[in-house]
Amino acid sequence: MKINFDKKADIMRIKFQEGKYEISKEVDEGIIIDMTKDNKIMAIEILNVSEKMPVKSLKNKTITISE
Repeated sequence: MKINFDKKADIMRIKFQEGKYEISKEVDEGIIIDMTKDNKIMAIEILNVSEKMPVKSLKNKTITISE
């Protein structure tokens, strides 16, 4: 998984797998899910992310994956 925040464009992209997506669905204003043709999630994009969450909270994040 890769998380990228483009401060200039104000976009966050959370990428779960590599490859080319077939479908993009905007599930809410500025929140887009990219999927394969068989509806597997490849990435989530958040546009205007600084309006949706405090930018200072984007600097240091911890990711925990539980089994």
